[in-house]
Amino acid sequence: MRLVLVGPPGAGKGTQAAVIAQSLAIPHISTGDIFRANVGQGTPLGLQAKEYMDAGTLVPDEVTNAMVADRLAEPDAVAGFLLDGYPRNLGQADVLSQQLDASKTPLDVVVELVVDTEHVVQRLLSRGQGRADDTEEIIRHRLEVYASETEPLVDYYRERGVLRAIDGVGSVDEVTDRILSVLKV
Repeated sequence: MRLVLVGPPGAGKGTQAAVIAQSLAIPHISTGDIFRANVGQGTPLGLQAKEYMDAGTLVPDEVTNAMVADRLAEPDAVAGFLLDGYPRNLGQADVLSQQLDASKTPLDVVVELVVDTEHVVQRLLSRGQGRADDTEEIIRHRLEVYASETEPLVDYYRERGVLRAIDGVGSVDEVTDRILSVLKV
């Protein structure tokens, strides 16, 4: 199975991605892990990414897209994968779609974890699930960035007929069960 997990910061994507990927016996591929691996191994793409990261700026889409393409070409991802944190915008979604179409391996499903803003803010503040320096103001800013840059993916994938919206509020097991039920596994 080839799937993407989307949702706002604090929705539980990382937690669910690990559980779902293990349940489906597919690799959990996160952009954070890809960046760390490339930087740590000193790959040409990792060195490019490190320059941006060290400057405190976002790694450009072309570098991110190339890293993800390399990762998806690895043997463990041939039969399926779960992408977490990618794509983050419509441009990345188009590139991913082109890559998968070229290999005749389209996405099976995009799972959106739906959690309202106030719930996410309270979850991150009360559970300490955010970054160490997160304040309410920073959390709200991250949610605004998500709404403007990543949330348009919901319509993009809905139009393609692969989006499944899941209530992301509840225990880890409850949310996992909801996801697995729409995946019909």
